[in-house]
Amino acid sequence: MISVTNIVISRDKSIRQCLEILDQTGMSILLLVNENGSLLRTITDGDMRRLILSGATLDDDLSGMPEKNPIRISQNMTDDQVLELMDLHQINQLPQVDVNNKPIGLHSRHMLRPRIQLSIPHMGEQELIYVKEAFDTNWIAPLGPNVDAFESELAEYVGSKHAAAVSSGTAAIHLALRLLNVGQGDYVLCSSFTFVASANPILYQGATPVFVDSEPDTWNMSPVALEHAILSCIGNGHKPKAILTVHLYGQSADMGEIMKIAEKYEIPVIEDAAESLGGRFQGQHTGTFGKFGVFSFNGNKIITTSGGGMLVSDDVELIEKARFLSTQARDPAPYYEHTEIGYNYRMSNVLAGIGRGQLKVLDDRVQARRDVFQRYRDGLKVFECLEWMPEPSGDVSNRWLTAVSIKPRYSVSAPDLIKALTSENIEARHLWKPMHRQPLFSGCLYFPHSPELSLSDYLFETGLCLPSGSNMTVLQQQRVIDQLGEVLNSGRWIK
Repeated sequence: MISVTNIVISRDKSIRQCLEILDQTGMSILLLVNENGSLLRTITDGDMRRLILSGATLDDDLSGMPEKNPIRISQNMTDDQVLELMDLHQINQLPQVDVNNKPIGLHSRHMLRPRIQLSIPHMGEQELIYVKEAFDTNWIAPLGPNVDAFESELAEYVGSKHAAAVSSGTAAIHLALRLLNVGQGDYVLCSSFTFVASANPILYQGATPVFVDSEPDTWNMSPVALEHAILSCIGNGHKPKAILTVHLYGQSADMGEIMKIAEKYEIPVIEDAAESLGGRFQGQHTGTFGKFGVFSFNGNKIITTSGGGMLVSDDVELIEKARFLSTQARDPAPYYEHTEIGYNYRMSNVLAGIGRGQLKVLDDRVQARRDVFQRYRDGLKVFECLEWMPEPSGDVSNRWLTAVSIKPRYSVSAPDLIKALTSENIEARHLWKPMHRQPLFSGCLYFPHSPELSLSDYLFETGLCLPSGSNMTVLQQQRVIDQLGEVLNSGRWIK
């Protein structure tokens, strides 16, 4: 309950003073009381605006404010009863009064219904053990035993031979491009339906991104569009230097077909598996098909190191070169000597300790998010207008985020659902806006799945991500499902 000390006012306050109180406190209502301190009514900035429109000035007091029986609550009401009253009167704040009708607090809808976030860190007990070890041994600076162990443990988990822990997934992509000698004037084929961090490193290297659409079976890079893009680039005298495919929201791209095409045209593949750690394509971990795999441990990922990433490869020389470049490319000399550009990209020993603890529960986190996805599907199965992100037979998505689209002939849209959830203090987001529609990449080539279908555009316009944290409670998720159901029930098919 919120204190009302600073928002209780009497009629001798001027309109100007009231507006200043609202501005200073950040509140949206004031509580008008009589000479005995009993609540007369609530006042909003809208009420004061109407008073001014009726002829009052900013320096007039509130004597002209009309009487209005206030909606209030007593001390014996439960939170659910308070929320019911708020819903009935379509308001978000209610004053609470004592037996003498004197205001003693203010209830806010957002406090009664705490925010449900999209994906928050889910910490356990093991992380502190490794972090304490770093403190006890004074390995606080970048590099150290936790970094070495995290690299080997993650490489073993995904089935890659070598790994380099770095400061972010973006840094890992940048290093991969650098190690493939991508440079000025080179073309790199990149998934369009992704976050900008997938494509930005292409620009770091002075190369040109060529964007490739998604396909319906996975919502990831379309093999059909990929081959079309390759042939078009080759035909224009620009054979692509690399393919950067993304495993979106935890679901693998069709790596079987993508690798066949890449091998056919002899183009190396970088897998942006930032969102898909723990996911598999036909039994094999994402990030282990191409020349490089990239993982992210950002704060909202399925496991986190607060901030960090990992570059994996079966090529030991390339991983060793990645470590060299990520530590400012310092030459093996008895003093600081540098013959090429390097970066400050290495992970700290403290953060690697967090990652080691998180890695131990990764399988549990994957299962928890898969359970979240399934509860959404089961709880909303009556709504045929919903199209859930697919998972082809034989694949295992980590369901990092539950992604869903709404069929366009339904009158309720993705923005409607996001707005409704936001009003209930529930975070939801649009699906990624495709890179070919970003102002940053205006003028770049884009190859749709087919002449009739640009799937990434369709998904952006019709889709959203739902709260999906592995530490969501069933009650929290039911709150999301209930709100979605309420809005969807108001929709109808458009004839």
